[in-house]
Amino acid sequence: MTVELINSGTELLLGEVVNTHAAWIAKQVFPFGLRIARQTTVPDGPAIRDAVCETFNRADIVFVTGGLGPTTDDITREAIAEILGLKLVPNETIRSAIEARLAARGYKLLERMLRQTMVPEGAIVLSNKNGTAPGLYIPSMSTPSSASPHFFLLPGPPRELKPMFEESVLPILRSLLGDLPEKDCRIYRVVGLGESAVEEMIGLELSENKDLEVGYCARPNEVDFRLIGAKQLLDTLEPRILQKNLVSAKGEGIEEWITHRLATMGLTISTAESCTGGLLANRLTNVPGSSKVFHRGFVTYSNESKSDLLGVSQALLSKHGAVSEPVARAMAEGALHNANSDFSLALTGVAGPDGGTPEKPVGTVFIAMAQVGKPTHCQKFSFPVDRATFKQLATQASLDMLRRALLE
Repeated sequence: MTVELINSGTELLLGEVVNTHAAWIAKQVFPFGLRIARQTTVPDGPAIRDAVCETFNRADIVFVTGGLGPTTDDITREAIAEILGLKLVPNETIRSAIEARLAARGYKLLERMLRQTMVPEGAIVLSNKNGTAPGLYIPSMSTPSSASPHFFLLPGPPRELKPMFEESVLPILRSLLGDLPEKDCRIYRVVGLGESAVEEMIGLELSENKDLEVGYCARPNEVDFRLIGAKQLLDTLEPRILQKNLVSAKGEGIEEWITHRLATMGLTISTAESCTGGLLANRLTNVPGSSKVFHRGFVTYSNESKSDLLGVSQALLSKHGAVSEPVARAMAEGALHNANSDFSLALTGVAGPDGGTPEKPVGTVFIAMAQVGKPTHCQKFSFPVDRATFKQLATQASLDMLRRALLE
């Protein structure tokens, strides 16, 4: 069945509110084998009529959010009733619910609020426990030339929409669709390979299976390999991804995987950053539970801070320069010692757009990893990109260095 989503609300188009409904609703309907084929966002007011009319002869199910409130720009129920030729009738159950909600909060019932009690004939009321505007389900109606979609009219605020969707909409969808094979989506996150390499390694063979949908989503130094199909089929598949490149079969980010792995092993990490300015520590500490494994982060942008905080000697800095393998090693070892952690990662490089030399051009970065009881490992990388992407790629490479060490 073809599904469309219409979001109404001028605030969505002014940039005042981020529209998160599509992502959330898409996840809710996916297990039913439903996918949102089209999303339309319109301002409050008459534009909703055109958006609804366009769904006829194209969609089987239409979710409409917003425009169910008491003010004059909330016309979703009126517009759809008019389009379908349905009469609006007052609903006493809705009125009682509104009166009880207002009384409990000490508010007075205003006449304009009674607009929310009007229901198109034949519609099923979806109760709203978190607001005054009820939702509505209008089943498909046959006409001489075609049939209208199934319409679900839902409130705009997420705190009202989400409980209503889970408690009322999903059971209706279940009854409409019957017992269908449960769909699933598996996301395999791969690092250190591009899209083409991932497809050549694991995607070409699986893409020939007509019962599977194969997809890719690329980010800097990272690719999500996506499989969609019946859950029973996916359970039998084990994509042949090299273990060294597979971060997670659950869609986890590399920092999430590392944090959970360190916690499981009872190990800790510290960081020493120059060119990335604390981004590595930020990525690690964005993961819930990272306080168990993250000991200390040093942002040593200047040479003086490298000496004062990490013990990097001035002689080493003078001889090799701040962007060098010896300094990266010294930074990692200083962080390991000062933080008393099991691992440390250090980065020093030229983020650009200025500051490069023929020997160390913009994009050069040295990444070192120190580990208790083992020799310090250091590697040189080149990421000649813009400053923000450089920092992302450099921290990604450092996390992958640690990930590979943890696998061993």
